[in-house]
Amino acid sequence: MTEHAPEETRESAMARTARTVRTTPLHSVHAAAGASFTDFGGWQMPLRYASDLVEHHAVRRSAGIFDLSHMGEVKVTGSGAAAALDHALVGRISKVALGRARYTMIVAEDGGVIDDLIVYHVGDQEYLVVPNAGNRERVAAELVARCAGFDCEVADISLTMALIAVQGPRAEEILRGVIDSGAGIPAALRPEEGPPADDGDCGPDVLCGPTILRRLRYYAAVRAVAAGHSILLARTGYTGEDGFELFCGAEDAVDLWTVIVGHAAALPPGDDDAGGKPLPALTPCGLAARDSLRLEAGMPLYGHELTEKTTPYDASLGAVVKLDKPEFVGRQALAARAAREGSEGTRRLVALAGEGRRAARAGCTVFREGRRVGTITSGLLSPTLGHPIALALLEPASPEEPQWAEGTSLDVDVRGRTYPMRVVAAPFYRRPR
Repeated sequence: MTEHAPEETRESAMARTARTVRTTPLHSVHAAAGASFTDFGGWQMPLRYASDLVEHHAVRRSAGIFDLSHMGEVKVTGSGAAAALDHALVGRISKVALGRARYTMIVAEDGGVIDDLIVYHVGDQEYLVVPNAGNRERVAAELVARCAGFDCEVADISLTMALIAVQGPRAEEILRGVIDSGAGIPAALRPEEGPPADDGDCGPDVLCGPTILRRLRYYAAVRAVAAGHSILLARTGYTGEDGFELFCGAEDAVDLWTVIVGHAAALPPGDDDAGGKPLPALTPCGLAARDSLRLEAGMPLYGHELTEKTTPYDASLGAVVKLDKPEFVGRQALAARAAREGSEGTRRLVALAGEGRRAARAGCTVFREGRRVGTITSGLLSPTLGHPIALALLEPASPEEPQWAEGTSLDVDVRGRTYPMRVVAAPFYRRPR
């Protein structure tokens, strides 16, 4: 949940509280299921249904279903769409093949991150840009301004859309009874392994549901039909598990959610949860589990690892910046930052792991031999690993060797007490292959 900034006045806090808080098309479904809600990015979203731990373990061991309809959807279409997005964003979107997706960012002129995004190439001259909920209006406005002069149109379609995610080892199994068919776009598909399965004939250039689910690549998306509804089916997610995201019309969301949950209820239960009870095939999950899952997977959260005061290089995500492409917004500042890597005043996002049960939280100070070297951006007691984990923005380890070596011992101040943590490789968790 977002906290008020320390400098916020009483009047601005009241104005913030009085702003319109939206509900997703699935709000009534969550309320009927007993969800606890929280205000997130201007939306009333399910925080949890029962237990954060049960929901977390369900995604790791079986599957979870999430309502992500608070996320934005901005459509960019036209013959100049690819060139416009190359200019507007740090990545080379013109190189994204039809049916594929790319993680990227939009930055300010000074290189600070306005938002991190996923861009899907969904048509010959059509792209879908997905920003975070709280940044949607800012990103849409920036895209309109930055795409002016290019032969394309920018449309914020967020309030007409819903987004449902099914994540976990059983996600493909669950959706086999829901996805009817999908477009057979070559770049989006893995090669068929072994003899082709007899999944039926769904027509020319169209694959039947089981085939499209089995062959869809990671970070790929195709137009599909699910329970009779037209959707965009993407193999993307924010949990570190295999899974799918289903973009649909807002008017179709309740029926689609109901069909998915109903189909999963007929499947046999799977592994035990943390309490020794058999896990159902599918568990509704809220934002609390989504946050713990993404942190274990080492994925950044806007407002924590990413802000307008951090650049992609600060967040150890410089690989998403394509300095070799023609001029784009923020390029000069990012090129200067890249050239200063490791110098005084720069920072890097570092993964830390501890022992015991006491977790460092965002804002905790990190020390090296008594000297302050940085700040925790996110931290928790990992439900999967059983020990504390955290991400931290740290200054360079030394002028000679700026990269922090794995195994380096650091100290973190947690409410006045110091706890040891060590530098580790990210992500903290990798799903079994």
